[in-house]
Amino acid sequence: MQFPTLPELSYQIEIQRDAIRAALKPYSHASIPCSVWQLVNSLVPFFLLWGLAAYLYLNYSFWPLLIITPLAAGFMVRAFIIFHDCCHGSFFQSKAANDWVGRLLGLLVFTPYDHWKHNHSVHHATAGNLDKRGVGDVQTWTVDEYRSKAWYARLGYRLMRHPLVLLTVGPLLVFTIGHRFWTSTSGRSEKLSVVFTNIALVLILALLMLLIGWRAFLAVQLPLLWIASICGVWLFYVQHNFDGTYWERSQSWDFYKAGLMGSSYYKLPALLNWFTGNIGFHHIHHLAPKIPNYYLRRALASAPIFQQVRPLTIWRSLKSLGYRLWDEEQKMMVGFSALASRQPRSSLM
Repeated sequence: MQFPTLPELSYQIEIQRDAIRAALKPYSHASIPCSVWQLVNSLVPFFLLWGLAAYLYLNYSFWPLLIITPLAAGFMVRAFIIFHDCCHGSFFQSKAANDWVGRLLGLLVFTPYDHWKHNHSVHHATAGNLDKRGVGDVQTWTVDEYRSKAWYARLGYRLMRHPLVLLTVGPLLVFTIGHRFWTSTSGRSEKLSVVFTNIALVLILALLMLLIGWRAFLAVQLPLLWIASICGVWLFYVQHNFDGTYWERSQSWDFYKAGLMGSSYYKLPALLNWFTGNIGFHHIHHLAPKIPNYYLRRALASAPIFQQVRPLTIWRSLKSLGYRLWDEEQKMMVGFSALASRQPRSSLM
């Protein structure tokens, strides 16, 4: 299939805003049977696998966990997608149902619901806006910003964006430590969310350790959370860090372009799509976050423009690890190697 160039796609978005809204509206509602069934087919296997892993560790050995843990982590990722839909108010028709199911799932995925819900809402309202970065996103600097920073800030940025940190210890630290604190922009409800989630987690983890012992608990939970958190961080990273993504200053920023051009269409195999709750159709999700994950595929087929977005294949997504900075002059993601071939803007004036 021949995909339009970015300028061509940009023009198509400008003239099809009404059509985009009309195409997505029929899918922006929850189906109670679909939501309940998704809870069942995600949580029941997760808890069964967790219990099986603990049983095998206590009665046999650690080695069977090498097979069970990655599978359980897949169901944990799926549980996070449901948690994510609850944050958008899209999983149930009732706000109360979304909030309370989301809070309970937040304990399973080690994430305070109201705090994450607030930050993620800010992310959706500001994705692709260079003037409103910093809340609920992966930190991204421009080339000129990087040049203007002190050496230690640049070192920290390099470490944070390095694959050996981004996809190893980083995700685990985010979920075990990072989510235990609120941010400077947090309101009262977000702070209480962090506090009550932390208290509940301490009680639940203490009870599990009493039941099966701390060694068995760590042998099951730590690798499980580590694998699931790596998958989650990777998905979040490639959703906005890829070749052809969209960044603009506030005066030029456009919601529809940020959705269709700045959010990836991650084309995954069917099984991975299932475990990740169709979050690969991220360009659809950013255009209409009220669409529950189980309707995203149908929404993709509802208008030709959604399929004109060049898919991000697994191979292409791996290349995105080399993109570290946004070049405002060229309007593209670049690697650190681009710093050697370009002078600071101030020196060109």
